[in-house]
Amino acid sequence: MSLEPIAKCAFWISVLALGYTYLGYPVLVWLMSRFGEHSVQRGAIEPTVSIIITAYNEERHLRKKLQNTLTLDYPAGKTEIIVASDCSSDRTDEIVREFGSRGVRLHRQPERLGKTAAQNEAVRAAQSEIILFSDATTLYQQDVLRNIVPNFADLSVGCVAGRLIYVDPSESDVGQGAKSYWGYESFLKRHESRACSLIGASGCLYAVRRSAYLPLYNEACSDFIIATKMVEQGLRTVYEPAAVCTEETNSRPDKELGMRIRVITQTYTDLWRHRSMLNPFKVGFYAVQMISHKVLRYLVPVLLLTILAASIVLAQTSIFYALIAGAQVLFFLTAALFGLLEHFGVSIKLLALPRYFVLTNLAAFLAFYEFVKGNRYAHWEPTREDPAPLPTGSVTVTPGKDR
Repeated sequence: MSLEPIAKCAFWISVLALGYTYLGYPVLVWLMSRFGEHSVQRGAIEPTVSIIITAYNEERHLRKKLQNTLTLDYPAGKTEIIVASDCSSDRTDEIVREFGSRGVRLHRQPERLGKTAAQNEAVRAAQSEIILFSDATTLYQQDVLRNIVPNFADLSVGCVAGRLIYVDPSESDVGQGAKSYWGYESFLKRHESRACSLIGASGCLYAVRRSAYLPLYNEACSDFIIATKMVEQGLRTVYEPAAVCTEETNSRPDKELGMRIRVITQTYTDLWRHRSMLNPFKVGFYAVQMISHKVLRYLVPVLLLTILAASIVLAQTSIFYALIAGAQVLFFLTAALFGLLEHFGVSIKLLALPRYFVLTNLAAFLAFYEFVKGNRYAHWEPTREDPAPLPTGSVTVTPGKDR
């Protein structure tokens, strides 16, 4: 039997799946948000808020983070700050104690079990109606609580995700690629929120209704699976673009790759454990979002390899497929070459996004291997070397502009 019909079928199915993943789905979710928008009934409420900062060996960033958090605009006596230290071995705990007179509480884990376990225990210790999760490397604009909290006046809302803006003082190729990629992700978040519900939040800025928080297993990617936990309870996760935080991107490809492998491996675990949520007959359009935004996105490495292999097979009898195969080989070789050149200090900004595309898909491929091996990455290590600049004056956001 000739391989040509099989190769053509595999090629075009993969091309269509790839096109749908990056172009078709954004159009679909935009249409759903435009013609079937689920609005949020915001209200003038001021519930109590517990801000939980999860940290492991964050002495370089934590003091600035706590100073930033203490300046947030919200009624006195209605916030508490808890730092959940996952058995930090540096000066993290000591720095938290320095702020004890200002109401900052330290919760130190008796055993290092990872970020999600530390969050679970900190929530148990929290006393407020709303729980806001943050990272030590993230800085907030002063009005972040004023913009997040009104969404909880809508009783259908269980979780509210803020808007993360990456900053890249080093102007590295990795940082520039991450910023461009995140712009695309932010577009999807805005329209997924309007169409149905977010399928995940930025881990550095999201708030949960205390009554809706369910303890998560240690290896969970908490900021991803929290949205599914809301849907399981008949609630939504919504996006609040006026609630802004900033975080510095990784500047080193190895750090970014390692972080992406850890997060995607955790997400594979979450998808597998909640595979029933991929059934549109059970959860409607939320399942379409999960399949399109996560499952197909993580299948992109397989689609790319299939397209490459099929085009190489077909290149023997077709100039069209030969050109396609050549273009793919050139693309991957160029990404590898300029990755090597960056190691020696040569930077080409024009290729930042294509290189980041290759890096993220390499991470998805390697993460699947880690998942199959049984690695679950409950623990985490700091990946950013220098504190991000304070957001005051550095980011201008018009409230409601992206709503």
